[in-house]
Amino acid sequence: MSTGTVATFEDSLERLEVGWTHTSPSELSAVLREVCADPTVGVELPYDGVELPSWVNTDPTPADLRAAKAGVTGVGIAIADYGSVVVQGTPDGTEPVSLFGDLHVAVLRESDIVSDMADAFEWVGEEFRSGHDSAIIATGPSATADMGALVKGAHGPKDVHVVILDE
Repeated sequence: MSTGTVATFEDSLERLEVGWTHTSPSELSAVLREVCADPTVGVELPYDGVELPSWVNTDPTPADLRAAKAGVTGVGIAIADYGSVVVQGTPDGTEPVSLFGDLHVAVLRESDIVSDMADAFEWVGEEFRSGHDSAIIATGPSATADMGALVKGAHGPKDVHVVILDE
C-alpha cells in the first residue's frame, strides 16, 4: 500500500460525498464521538489494541438496531479506485450493524487499503478459501433511482464515514 493508494482512496470517497477522517487508535473514541449520533451500535473491532468506546452498544437487540442512528464496524479492506469498503459477515452481526442506522462508520487500518478490484478479489478469494464466506462490497451511501429521483438510504445507510487508523 502506497501513499498514492491512500490518496486515490480519499479522492474516491470525496467523489462519493463520503466523509473520512485519519486518526490514531488512541484517538478513535474522540473521532467517533464527533461523527456519531446517539444511539450508536457497533461490533467489536478486529484490530489488536483498538476498542470501541463504552457508549457504543456492541450487543444490540433488534429494537436497538431499529433505533440506532449510527452503526460502527471494522472492515476487511478498502478499494482505492472505487472508494469501496468490504464488510465481512460475522456471527456477531456485522451486516445488520452496517445497514440499519442512517450512518455507517467504517473503521479500517491504512494498510488495509488496496489499489483496485483485482487486488480486492484476490483478498476476498483468500478469505473465502479460509472459511470467511460472506462479504459486502459497499460503495458510498445506499441509493436508488428506481422510481425517478435519487433516494438515499433506501436499502441501507444514508451516509457513510470512513475512519482510517494511521499506523
